[in-house]
Amino acid sequence: MKAIVRRIFKLIFRFLCSFSQWLFPYSTLNKWKSFRVKFYTSWISKEFKSIGGNATIYYPLDLLGGKHITIGENVIIGKRGILTAWDRYGYDSFSPAISIGNRTSIGEDCHITAIHNITIGNNVLIGKKVTISDNSHGQTNIAELNLPPIDRPLYSKGPVIIEDGVWIGDKVTIVANVRLGKNSIIGANSLVTKDVPENCVVGGVPAQILKEMI
Repeated sequence: MKAIVRRIFKLIFRFLCSFSQWLFPYSTLNKWKSFRVKFYTSWISKEFKSIGGNATIYYPLDLLGGKHITIGENVIIGKRGILTAWDRYGYDSFSPAISIGNRTSIGEDCHITAIHNITIGNNVLIGKKVTISDNSHGQTNIAELNLPPIDRPLYSKGPVIIEDGVWIGDKVTIVANVRLGKNSIIGANSLVTKDVPENCVVGGVPAQILKEMI
């Protein structure tokens, strides 16, 4: 009896799947997804300082301080991105700026956060789960180390500059006061703590030059 009931349920399930596929074919689903992305991009675009044409922002984007963020043309920002430009934290005030150049693509689950300046050039490719930060919670001194990390004032050693044509692999972390030279490649899972020359492949923790592309 149980076997018969299971078979009946399987037949009903297959019928419902076939009917759903006929009613909502895959092409229609893709069109709906495309419309939803365009609608979301148009809706959230008003939060930025400026945004170029044909930008694509996937839902959801965790956005703070959009008035300090400039986005170029044909930029893609993947799902679950975090963009934060902190003009105030605790009792401190900042003048942050985040700039993303033309034809730059940012993968899913990326976190870009600034209290000073982060500049990302044109034609930059950023993989998934990448963190780019020009700040940290406090400095390494006794007074601040005695505070819980969340209570330490935000501090920046300097800006992050990513020049044109850089390719950043998945799960890379880039910290403050770093410049990535034009056409450099950052290997997946790397920690970038110092400048990277142009036309170089780097990787590791911390990232070191693996190859010069000359």
